[in-house]
Amino acid sequence: MTEFEKVGLEICKFMRGKYKLDEVAGMYYDIPCLKFRQGKKTIVSINLLEDHYEFQIILGKAEREKFEAIKHEFPIEIQELYDKERTLHDGKWLLIRVDNLHAFEAVKKLILIKKKPNRKPFSKENAAFGKCGHRCDLCVHYTGINEEFRNTLIPHLNAVYGNSDWSMRCTGCDTLGCHCCSNDNELCDPLKCLHQNQLSICFNCEKYPCEQATVGYRQLEHKNISSDDVTWAILPYVPRQYE
Repeated sequence: MTEFEKVGLEICKFMRGKYKLDEVAGMYYDIPCLKFRQGKKTIVSINLLEDHYEFQIILGKAEREKFEAIKHEFPIEIQELYDKERTLHDGKWLLIRVDNLHAFEAVKKLILIKKKPNRKPFSKENAAFGKCGHRCDLCVHYTGINEEFRNTLIPHLNAVYGNSDWSMRCTGCDTLGCHCCSNDNELCDPLKCLHQNQLSICFNCEKYPCEQATVGYRQLEHKNISSDDVTWAILPYVPRQYE
């Protein structure tokens, strides 16, 4: 995995795991972008380029005061950018190039100044985990959920992955009624890997969580995804649900 791909994964982990925000596809001039919004307010906008991201963050008066109090903690490039930009009626507009994890760590601190995390983690009460860390009890295919909950999940899954047949049923990872273990179906990639490495669960692997153990969206895409779609169609299928 390249550094740029790792950055994409970390953006997903941070923006979707820490924040309950709508992702709205737009354009920044001729560049596709994603605006992370709460209602009509944009918290951050990310330009999606082939080899890097550009984060557009607007700091209002109170946010500038918070930044200036810890300005010395940021890379010199961000300090200089902040000093160079004019203060407009709605604040300072910062456009920051991110193509490595170090740069993203600095941007994360700016976003935390802009808005405190507002996503509550899934309750662990009655949780059922697959061997890869996915939440079986939040999965549309799991036989342990009721039809009412299943029917609430399907519109969110269709919105993210496209209309599909969600009728397959599974009793849980590596159980007798597991989809991978019935009707001569092929094992999923995480179970194949577990068997090859003679492990019982992915948590015991030094590489966990790895890209292979994640079936949810791994990278940002230029499409509209609501905060509820992220909650019910993406996070259950990501190891540890970004916590």
